[in-house]
Formats: sequence, C-alpha cells, structure tokens
Amino acid sequence: MYIRKSNDRGLTEIGWLYSRHSFSFGEYYDPRHMGFRTLRVINDDIIAPGKGFGMHGHRDMEIITVVVEGELEHKDSLGHGEILRPGEVQVMSAGRGIRHSEFNPSPTNPVHLIQIWIETQQDGLQPAYAQRAFPIADRVDRLVRVAGPAREGDEALLINQDSHVYVSSLSASGEISFDLKDGRGAWIHIVQGSCLINGSEVNGGDAVAIEQPGSISIKGAADSTELIMFDLR
Repeated sequence: MYIRKSNDRGLTEIGWLYSRHSFSFGEYYDPRHMGFRTLRVINDDIIAPGKGFGMHGHRDMEIITVVVEGELEHKDSLGHGEILRPGEVQVMSAGRGIRHSEFNPSPTNPVHLIQIWIETQQDGLQPAYAQRAFPIADRVDRLVRVAGPAREGDEALLINQDSHVYVSSLSASGEISFDLKDGRGAWIHIVQGSCLINGSEVNGGDAVAIEQPGSISIKGAADSTELIMFDLR
C-alpha cells in the first residue's frame, strides 16, 4: 500500500485558481507520478467567484467532475449548458473531440471541485455528456458507484473503460470494505476529513494506492469524511 500525501502533490496557483495535482499535469511534471493504471488525472481545484476556464478542447479521454462546494457552470460544443452542484456527478466522454468551458457563476463564493481523467478504452468514439444526482444521504457509510461500464442494478454514468468510480460519505463511526480482485488496482482519494485505510490514517487531500488483491478496510476517523474510490483496470 502506497500513501500519496496531500502536500506532495503538484501545485498551480494563478490568482483565480488554486489547484493541486495528484499526477503530472500542465506545468507540473514528475516522472514518478504520471498516473495510476487507467487513472491519468486528479485535479483538486478551487476557482474564484466569477472566474473559470474558457472554451477548450479534449479528445479520447473520460472526464469526470465532482463538485464539493459551490456551483460550476458547464457549456460544451454538443449544446449542453448545465450547472453542477454538490451531490451531482458529470461525465464527459471526449471521444473524437469536444470543446467545453467551466465557470464559477457565483459573484461571491468560490467553487471547489475534483476533476478526474480516465483513459478511454477505444479512441475516436462519438463524444457524449451525462450528469446525474447521487444524493449525499444515500452515500453515508457505503460506496456508491457513480461511473463505470454498464452494469445492472445501479445508475452509474457510462464511461468507455473497464474502471469504476465510487463515492462515499463516511461518518466517524462508519466502516466500509471493498474486495479488490486479482489484477485490479484501487486508488482512494480523500476529498475531506480523515479515515483509516487498512489501519493507516489518511486525511483530506491524501490518497492511497493498493494493488494487492483482497479486502480493503475503510474506517471513519472524523465526521463527514468524503472520499472517491477507483477500481481500475
């Protein structure tokens, strides 16, 4: 088990944007941290009121956005114009090409978001967009699958990769477990709060990488711990 500490992540700070990068991104480059299996980007962004990213392009990547606090306004070349709020998850399959903008519409409050890129299983696909609410009350002390390949029994948003994204809101007394299959890897990103993963304490901004198959134990150590877990090919 490897722990990636919050303060060891890359940093971008340009006035209106404060961003921590779990993996090499933009001007932050570390050959030791180029991604983990199919997971290529985790950017932990805080965008100032009235600011954001102008229209820009992506291709051949599965892009997942989770808002922690505030609101994020999205517009894209497919004609979508949406507001993303806490409790909602957005998936943009860039496919053979998509352009979009991300903007904080509030004149007073920053927006805190996590943006994730997962490598696609096949290049050149039709671009697609989806957004869905996954109520925070339904995540308490359980893992809720919010993105991955099609599977009966849940409402996870579709991505073109054999990788799965889960969210959880862990209480101080909560405990959850996950059975990691042989040949898979888990990356667990702590959004805020603190918990014990296989007995090791991790805090907001930290992450844990696990590639040993078997049961993963996650125990709450603070109220309202938010985490995102990836089960990756």
